[in-house]
Amino acid sequence: MRGVCSIGAGAFILGLALAHPTMAQTTSGLHVVRPSETLASIAQLYYGDPRRENVLVAENGLTTHGGAAIQVGMRLVVPAVTYHHVRAGEGWQRLATRFYGDARRAFVLVEANRGSSGSQPDTGAEILVPYPLRHVAEQGDTMTRLAALYYGDSDHSRRLRRFNDVRTNGLTRGQMVLVPLAGLLLSPQGRRIIEEQVGRTLPDGNVRSLQDRIDAQLPTLRAHVHSGEFVEAISLANRLLGFLSLTGNQIVTIQRELGTAYVALGREDLALEAFIAALERQRDLELDAMRTSPTVLRVFRIARERLERQWQPPTNDLIED
Repeated sequence: MRGVCSIGAGAFILGLALAHPTMAQTTSGLHVVRPSETLASIAQLYYGDPRRENVLVAENGLTTHGGAAIQVGMRLVVPAVTYHHVRAGEGWQRLATRFYGDARRAFVLVEANRGSSGSQPDTGAEILVPYPLRHVAEQGDTMTRLAALYYGDSDHSRRLRRFNDVRTNGLTRGQMVLVPLAGLLLSPQGRRIIEEQVGRTLPDGNVRSLQDRIDAQLPTLRAHVHSGEFVEAISLANRLLGFLSLTGNQIVTIQRELGTAYVALGREDLALEAFIAALERQRDLELDAMRTSPTVLRVFRIARERLERQWQPPTNDLIED
């Protein structure tokens, strides 16, 4: 095990927090060192990977130069990624400002969530927020070395430079570098320990995984409708709607296809309900007039007209004398 020294760790962490007052709080726990524990064993406990001891060293302001081993009773911050449910109006840049204090860091969120810089995250989607690890440069540190240390690949040095808005590879001693870590996931045991500390259940990414699986089913739903397999389409659509935490776009897509299938089976009453549900989520929703049957377009138009009457502001019926 590497030797470390904890002198000034508390002041170090406080100083980092003050240096970034705009950065939102992310998931972290507090571990009190017990007899016979090492940084590697603590990393194994919380992350399932002893190599993550380098994260504990950086986050707690420890040093590997001529220090003593961690001591019993020492308090260590244990950081991890967090998850966020996207609210209406939250784009990548706004989220980057919230979590990282700078809209220009949005590319990290886009990459971590397999998004596109040309589109915004879907309302209701659960996104992963990489943890911004704080590394204070030691003598001889470079961006290339940090990329190899934390990512296992020195080619990521360009990513680090972009995130920290620096052009040079070299670092001066004491310079702080933020290292966004998308893979800093808690082990099941580590998650349980931190949940007991904070008194609440932590998001574990299961919603995000479920939303990804639902996305994978939407092409099948469309194919059922387009090929005339309307019973199969209705069955699949209703199964998907039974899941919690659907994104706004997923609900719109499912209800739109469900409405089309119901029209084809002569259930215009149910089709109307589906189209209204879709329009309530997306007021400017339109159907392709060239590829959609006149009957479907008619029912869709009725749904829009009903909602437009509800959306109209109340009139002033008072009559002036």
